[in-house]
Amino acid sequence: MLFLILLLPTAWFAWNVWNVVQLFKALGERFWTQPMWWVRALSVSLFLGAAAWLFGAVPGGLDVAETCVLNHHQAYDSAYRSAHSEDFDRLFPLSNKCNASYDLVPAWVNPTVAACFAIAVLSVIALGCLGVSRASAAMRGEPRS
Repeated sequence: MLFLILLLPTAWFAWNVWNVVQLFKALGERFWTQPMWWVRALSVSLFLGAAAWLFGAVPGGLDVAETCVLNHHQAYDSAYRSAHSEDFDRLFPLSNKCNASYDLVPAWVNPTVAACFAIAVLSVIALGCLGVSRASAAMRGEPRS
């Protein structure tokens, strides 16, 4: 079971490295008419969004107080954390503050997750539109492009 847990993300990573190369190679062509281009864009955006979210959500191994003080040289404010505890339990946007002015989640994580989600939604919409146009063309008896 552990083998599968390690194999699947590794295989997904390798698939996405290859997909990035293929995405850039197809940019000179009419990529918006190719469903596989959109599947690749969907896969890469989901992978990068998940990786960015995990980077922001998973702490560095220490508890929050130790991370703030030892790694980031920031004062840990337990009163602030207890007053805003519901903010740290949300899935998005990620936040893990030491005090009122310092967040352990890097500033690039939330915009990256949002952008990757938007690209994934755009890819699904494009795939749906391509599927509908190809199905309607097939019903009319037109040759597939």
